[in-house]
Amino acid sequence: MIAASVIGGAALAARLDAMPRAIAANLAREATRLGDALRARVERNLSGAVLQRRSGRLAGSIDVSVEANGGAVGVTLGSDVPYAAIHEYGGLIPARTELPKSARALAFPWQGRVRFFRRVEVPPVQMPERSFLRSALAEMAPDIRAGLAGAVAGSVLP
Repeated sequence: MIAASVIGGAALAARLDAMPRAIAANLAREATRLGDALRARVERNLSGAVLQRRSGRLAGSIDVSVEANGGAVGVTLGSDVPYAAIHEYGGLIPARTELPKSARALAFPWQGRVRFFRRVEVPPVQMPERSFLRSALAEMAPDIRAGLAGAVAGSVLP
């Protein structure tokens, strides 16, 4: 007859029981760090790498939120600026009519002189795709995978 006993079984059971919480906590910390790094990469893309910065409104609008729900962790990165999507995906800006807001006419330099117009018909414009979010995510994908794998490994391995 063969007899076996487990020494430290209660400690092992306690460690295994605590592991999901430890993994979730480490993943949340790492996701927050990676989200901040991704936001910095997006802001760099908006400072000349993909788009030229004009007012800084788009770069300043980049928001990162981390949500932990049970054992799952999600990171959302985006912008609420209306023109963010047309820069990210490209598309057609429809034709429109520009009217003066606080004057009787619009003034434009035209053919070497300043001309005044009561209204201006702006033709449709095809905007090219200039991804600043998806390109930053693609650039950081290896770092993100490594960081998340390291967070899990740090929770599991002694």
